[in-house]
Amino acid sequence: MSDKARVHLIISGRVQGVFYRAFTRETAVRHGLRGWVGNLYDGTVEALFEGDKNAVEAAVAECYKGPPSSHVEHIEITWEAWTGGLETFSVRY
Repeated sequence: MSDKARVHLIISGRVQGVFYRAFTRETAVRHGLRGWVGNLYDGTVEALFEGDKNAVEAAVAECYKGPPSSHVEHIEITWEAWTGGLETFSVRY
């Protein structure tokens, strides 16, 4: 059995209006992760990934790249206890 992980991200830079949420959702689905992503009022994007630790780490690495029109300046990463309570990955509006 593989290790499970949960991570909360605050992504800053040019990350709104550039399809960053869609990119993050596609990344999470491709890696079999659960959680959510949404825009915050201050121009950052907030995301939560939960699943296999290696998949979570790979998704976080992809978040540093983002979609082609984005420019990620910083990601605040907070590792949390895995809960297993999420069923899907969703985009919050």
